[in-house]
Amino acid sequence: VQLQASGGGLVEPGGSLTLSCAASGSILSTNAMGWYRQAPGKQRELVARITRAGSTYYADSVKGRFTISRDNAKDTVYLQMNGLKPEDTAVYYCQSAILQAGSSSSIDYWGQGTLVTVSS
Repeated sequence: VQLQASGGGLVEPGGSLTLSCAASGSILSTNAMGWYRQAPGKQRELVARITRAGSTYYADSVKGRFTISRDNAKDTVYLQMNGLKPEDTAVYYCQSAILQAGSSSSIDYWGQGTLVTVSS
């Protein structure tokens, strides 16, 4: 199983970016999917999470600016980021709890990270 993240880049304050993360491999189902971020010198933190049914959670710092969504048919999660601030600068990682064929429980997988830089 692999998670491939994309969509990072350099954006000016107030700008927007959309991150995507697609899971591939021997997958029966993707359960909860989420985005984390890690800024230089800081611990990795949860940004947003979405269940298979579509229930969402957001960190207080991104509420009202970021939107997480998913396409279950494509095993893909998205993070629409609007109103970006310099403090949003970080490496963003996607995560997914994945049930594989032959397994009785889900395992957490991580993407490789994509850098988001917010700067003028």
